Amino acid sequence: MGVLVPACFENPLENESIRFISDVLSGRRPGTLPLTSVLGAYHILTRYLRVPRLAVKGVLEGLLMTDSPALHAATPRRVVSDALDYAAAYSVESWDGYLVALCRSLGSTVVYSMDRELAKVREVTVVNPYPAAKVEEYHGFIQELVKNRDRLAP
Repeated sequence: MGVLVPACFENPLENESIRFISDVLSGRRPGTLPLTSVLGAYHILTRYLRVPRLAVKGVLEGLLMTDSPALHAATPRRVVSDALDYAAAYSVESWDGYLVALCRSLGSTVVYSMDRELAKVREVTVVNPYPAAKVEEYHGFIQELVKNRDRLAP
């Protein structure tokens, strides 16, 4: 799950995620936030976590309105092709391949992510920006949230 998702709803990582994203958007921490991750976050939050759509939309639109130079808009075909190469070569999700390809295309070697699978990719260093104990608490929270919502589903 991306580092943007926890900033969008009440959970154990919410405050840490908001601080991290704010630091990236303000330039206090070097980084790039692909605009495509906003769409991915919306999908995960509304489809899988069932956070109300209008609440998610409001948070994500607020992020977009910052007009921060850290927001990355362009995704060249070469980056998408490289993303598929990384996904196939390392047996990771296409989204993870995209993050690696975009990172490399921007001349960086650091990807901020909570995804442990991404560590398979040798071309980058994966940094989890959140404290390990909070991440474990967050994963437990998400598992319970999904389990309880699945029980209530028609």
